Amino acid sequence: MREQVQPGHMVFVADGEMGVGGVREVRGSEMVVNIQNAGDFVLPMSAVRDVHDGKVVLDLQKLDAPVLEALRHVHDAELPEFAVLDPRDGTPDAAGRH
Repeated sequence: MREQVQPGHMVFVADGEMGVGGVREVRGSEMVVNIQNAGDFVLPMSAVRDVHDGKVVLDLQKLDAPVLEALRHVHDAELPEFAVLDPRDGTPDAAGRH
């Protein structure tokens, strides 16, 4: 049985990628997700591909354009000395690359 989405779970665009945010609130058929560098977005539970080990993996095909755009910029504000090696890591552009 699939784990339930819970506040505090990390959010990912694909298994094996870097986290892009966290679940702030669960509201029945939707959830509030804070996307790094973009703020809070209300996402439908139908956009969840998988939930396991405290991780929520999104189904990118079921996300609106503004959410996808926010996900493309999760690392933009990072300081270079702490930034990921490839700024596409953890974004929709990296999903399926590995």
